[in-house]
Amino acid sequence: MAAVSEGRRPFWLSGRGVVTGIPYLWLFVFFLVPFAIVFRISLSEPMIAQPPYSPLFGADGGYQGSFFNYELLFDDALYRAGYLNSLWVAGCATLVTLLIGYPMAYAIARAGALARNLLLMAVMLPFWSSFLLRVYALKTLMADTGLVNALLLSLGVIDSPIRMLQTDFALYVGISYTYLPFMILPLYATLERLDWSLVEAAEDLGCRPWKAFLLITLPLSIPGIIAGAMLVFIPATGEFVIPNLLGASDTLMVGRMLWDTFFNERDWTLASALAVVLLLFLVLPIMLFQVVQQRRGATS
Repeated sequence: MAAVSEGRRPFWLSGRGVVTGIPYLWLFVFFLVPFAIVFRISLSEPMIAQPPYSPLFGADGGYQGSFFNYELLFDDALYRAGYLNSLWVAGCATLVTLLIGYPMAYAIARAGALARNLLLMAVMLPFWSSFLLRVYALKTLMADTGLVNALLLSLGVIDSPIRMLQTDFALYVGISYTYLPFMILPLYATLERLDWSLVEAAEDLGCRPWKAFLLITLPLSIPGIIAGAMLVFIPATGEFVIPNLLGASDTLMVGRMLWDTFFNERDWTLASALAVVLLLFLVLPIMLFQVVQQRRGATS
């Protein structure tokens, strides 16, 4: 009888339904609802009031929203440049973290048990400190009187301090350093599960190590590369703290433009439109990743 009553119970009231529904509830409360609120504000017009935007429906119930803010974003070259520069900076930082993180993840996956644990702890060690403190530490290191310039001067490599702070170099260094663990960990998880007997078999059959890497290791580690690239690219695109503390004053990035529009200009409607368009840019790589994963699942 208990089995019959369990079978007649609606799926969303069963134990499996409750467990499955928790992630959807989380997405609804913390993603869809805030996104709907931000999208609703982006359709309004700014005004001096509290809140500082016009209502979406008038006193007569008529709809008063418009896509004026979105038209402004796509018509103004400044905002287009901000989006393109954010994608460029995030793409370059993702490539740099991949080039640095892949050898590190490979070495960790091939290391012994004790060395592997120590190396993993070293990768995760920066997470034990505040994100802001790490950026300020970089700022101290790259200052004109910082440790890097002091070391180069003492070695006689340079005659005068190199200006690194408030440049694109500092921006790329900051983003690459900060998000490097997000590239290493998914790559390590993929390489650690890799069937290394395939590589050994290829080498036994006369395949050189570099060729075995290109033909076997690299293709099988593509899921880790995609996951790591997404974990770096997505937050780097909307980054605000690092461009503000390390980048040049004229560096155009969406995160900084969004902050200025929202807090300095108090134009909530335009800032909301900026955030919505940025989110759409970030959803595309996620959808691409899902398509790749589905194709891999269908072919495997």
